[in-house]
Order: sequence, then C-alpha cells, then structure tokens
Amino acid sequence: MKIITLNNFNLNQIAESGQCFRFKRTDDNKYSVVAFNKYLEAEDLGDDRFSFSCDEKEWEDTWAHYFDVETDYAEIGRIIMASDDAHLKEAFLEGSGIRILNQDLFEIIVSFLISQNNNIKRIKKSIELISQKAGVKVPGHENEYAFPGPGQVPGDFFDDVSLGLGYRNVYLKEFYEFIGNNPDWLCKLKVLSYEEARKELLRLKGIGPKVADCVCLFGLHHIDAFPVDTHVKQLLDKYYKNGFNDANFTGFRGILQQYLFFYELNHSK
Repeated sequence: MKIITLNNFNLNQIAESGQCFRFKRTDDNKYSVVAFNKYLEAEDLGDDRFSFSCDEKEWEDTWAHYFDVETDYAEIGRIIMASDDAHLKEAFLEGSGIRILNQDLFEIIVSFLISQNNNIKRIKKSIELISQKAGVKVPGHENEYAFPGPGQVPGDFFDDVSLGLGYRNVYLKEFYEFIGNNPDWLCKLKVLSYEEARKELLRLKGIGPKVADCVCLFGLHHIDAFPVDTHVKQLLDKYYKNGFNDANFTGFRGILQQYLFFYELNHSK
C-alpha cells in the first residue's frame, strides 16, 4: 500500500473529466483503474492524502507517471489565478484536482475513435466489452481485463453489434490492421512534436482534428493540445464571444481545456 500527499489531485474530477474510460467508482471516495495490464485501487483519505493499492516500486515504475505527479499543477493554477479571465478562474477552482493522465497510446487512439458522435457512458461500455471479450485477464484479478493490443483480436471481431460501435467498427478494424502492418508506427509517433504528431494522426481513416488533438493530449501528453468538441465549442461561444485569449497559457493549454470542459459538463446538465 502506498500512501502519499498530493496537491491539486482529485480522483472524482479525474474520473469525470472525459479523458479516461477505465476509471470505476467503487465507493464514495474509492476508484479502481486498469492500465498497462495492471489493476489499481485508489482512495481519497482526506486532507490531500491518498492511498494506492501498490508497493513503492510499482508506484514509481507505473502509477506516479500515470497520474502525472511530475507536473507542477499548483504553478499552473497560480498563473490562471493571476490572469484576468474570470471564467477560467472559476473553472479552475471547480476542477483544480484534474491531472492529464499518461495513458497507453494505442488504447487512447482506439478509445477516441470510439468517442466520435458518442457519449461517455456508451464509450465506457464499448471499451469494457472489448476488454472483456478480447483482452487478457489482469494478473491477480480474475474479473479485470486489460485492453487488447495489436494482434489480439480476430479480423471480424469489431463486427460484433453487441460492442455498440456502429459505423466506428470500420475505423477500429482498419486501425488494428494498420498497426499490425506498421509495428513501429506508435514508437515513431511518440518522438514527434505536437504539430508533427497531429499531422501524422490526421492521415488515418476516422481521425479528424478533434480526435487527433485528444490523442495528442491524452495519449502523447502534448499538454498544449486543445481539443474542440461540441461541448468545448459551445463553451467558447458562450463565454468567449470575442475569442479565447490563450497567449499567457502557451505550453499547457490542454490543461485549461480540461478545466473548462469539466466545468461545462457540470453546469450544462
């Protein structure tokens, strides 16, 4: 068990921020997550203290990076609060515990191919079904399954209508085939700049500007990427009729996007 004090860290806000689809709420202050063929339980103990069901080595090897503990979110908060953007300040105060997770790149690409014209509940269901039907069991956890990687699904797998993929099944089938034929592509993508990676992603069928930016932000950790989906477009039109002035936030605009997105989700219900 790892117990650590973390500032600007909130499990619920991370789980509800729309960037990760394998978080599960198991109790009032407890969550589970499957990532990198590992299973973790996390609990908010109060007073910025959190417990994680792993030892020190696994924390350092996997989960510290996954939860982006190396980024100074407090400093980003200070920059926001020193700005003259009243709405952004309000959004930050409401979602200041969000972190941009360092997730598996392949899983993120597939997840956001599924996300097109979809809602979070249905995305989560599809990803869980894909994992249960084609993924391998997480060691030590009989009811938890890792997300299936390249070469782990048969060619007709995505034609299964119970997965709820609709027209997106073609995108997933072609992406799995593409990675199977280009096994080094993901590694090459990881060393590209944000602009280069975005351009490369846009070459793939089913990936438009929004999905490309989501992959850059959530899968490649290019935290200056600013995905614009329907919710973000609506909030920009609502609060920034004269344009969103992001000149003072270059280098971490994607973190701002998450604060704004989370705020809009909570206030548009």
